[in-house]
Amino acid sequence: MENFDAYSHALASLGGIALLISILGMVSGRGRTADNRCECGQPKRNYDNAVYRSNRAFMNAIESAGPFIAALMAAMLTGGSPLWVNIFATVFLVARIATAIVHIRTTNQGLRSATWAIGLLCILSLAAIGIVGAF
Repeated sequence: MENFDAYSHALASLGGIALLISILGMVSGRGRTADNRCECGQPKRNYDNAVYRSNRAFMNAIESAGPFIAALMAAMLTGGSPLWVNIFATVFLVARIATAIVHIRTTNQGLRSATWAIGLLCILSLAAIGIVGAF
């Protein structure tokens, strides 16, 4: 485990993402009724409805978790700079938390897209570190 001591913030970000997704999963079902659900059980598409936005925040967090975990593991396992790996992982977690808050509490699509884009840039940067480190 000594090899990973330098990546403490990145590892904490993994735990943070797991916690965020778990919390979003718990709150994403609140307020669902037969009237606001499709036949599949998911909320009807309506960004004015907090139930729909909460579900989308949860699904969006799940959708971004896999690429984040893969890129972060590649960056760490190839010995990427701990400074940059920790920065990108921490910024990703903060961006995901901000995205979830904006998604659930507002209909501000521009701000939601901006926080999502910051997270995506972090994933792409971690992936680049991992790919470069592999060669």
